[in-house]
Amino acid sequence: MRFECNQFSFIWLAQSFMFLEVSSAHSLDFNTILPPNPEEYDNLQPPKEDEQKPTIVRFHVTVLSIDSIDEGSMTYVADIFMSQSWKDNRLHLPENMTSKYRLLPISWLKKMWRPDSFFKNAKRVTFQEMTIPNHYIWLYSDKTILYMVKLTLELSCAMKFEAYPHDTQTCSMKMESLSYTTDDLVFDWESEVPLVVEPAIELPQHILVDTKLGDCMQEYSTGNFTCIEVLFTLERRLGYYLFHTYIPTCLIVIMSWISFWIRADAVPARVTLCVTSLLTLATQHAQSQKSLPPVSYIKAIDIFMSTCTLFVFSSLMEYAIVNIVIGRAEERVSNLMSEVQMIHIEGEIRVPNGTRMTSSPSLRSRSETFERQAQKIDMCSRIVFPFLFIVLNVAYWCYYLS
Repeated sequence: MRFECNQFSFIWLAQSFMFLEVSSAHSLDFNTILPPNPEEYDNLQPPKEDEQKPTIVRFHVTVLSIDSIDEGSMTYVADIFMSQSWKDNRLHLPENMTSKYRLLPISWLKKMWRPDSFFKNAKRVTFQEMTIPNHYIWLYSDKTILYMVKLTLELSCAMKFEAYPHDTQTCSMKMESLSYTTDDLVFDWESEVPLVVEPAIELPQHILVDTKLGDCMQEYSTGNFTCIEVLFTLERRLGYYLFHTYIPTCLIVIMSWISFWIRADAVPARVTLCVTSLLTLATQHAQSQKSLPPVSYIKAIDIFMSTCTLFVFSSLMEYAIVNIVIGRAEERVSNLMSEVQMIHIEGEIRVPNGTRMTSSPSLRSRSETFERQAQKIDMCSRIVFPFLFIVLNVAYWCYYLS
């Protein structure tokens, strides 16, 4: 038994040494891919095939996820795979390279030339290191170098909220050269598959409706610097705002109309209902602006909420007019009754000083006339207010949904 174990250990050690010998034979050193004269290789100069033409670096982007869209800070977060490929004819292929490509050590990145690309509108870039550093280099048999990296980006997005919450935002991801002008370096997209967007991307309040590739080259005082970009078109979902803002606001406005069916002499009931509706609507309006930055222009939701507030305030003003009409009726009847004194007539009434007085049919008719006017105002309000509110909603939704 011991002889078998020793024999097995010997075979294992022999195989291990053979593996190490093969590994050392196939291991690479950076000097093995340099030109015969290493001093001719400058890792600060782009590898131009022709001195008159710039080096072309082709990009590919795979968007894994888009999330954390923050209107307050005007940022969004994206997880991406990004690849850059370029041809460096100055390099020599390893002698033992028989496959289509060869994986190179990551440490060579500091020794070889690579594009100085950066994300122009990035506020924070996180390099993934779990479970291993998420990047690699390939050297192809035609001396093309491919560098692939996985990143988490927090990018700025200039949002406009004039149509909020019916808005559609266009956010970009810009990649620009830091130190090479277009005379030396040009960024371009891969000809076959430049962009891949994960189809399972699901956002809580937005829909990714479109993605486009663009060119964002910009001229600075030092020259033109190459730049390419990915444009994401994000359309806001309306469901959340419909159930948490629009429907409750409409119900508050409708609730304020209940005062038109309450008797005009029920002052506490009508005033309390209108004032409560007004305060609730103000709170609702403030809540709808909570996630937005303070902007100086008017938004779509401001128009809707302000108009609803105007309707509730008008309900309160309508009762003030009704109360004035009834007050005038009572005041006029009281003045006329004080001038007429009767000894004994049906329908007599007693005033505070003990004198018996009665209201004549003319006084009664005038009082009833003012009461009818007050009731007429309430009856007209029962029709006019809902009609105007329906017209407002039809105009608002037709304009912003189109």
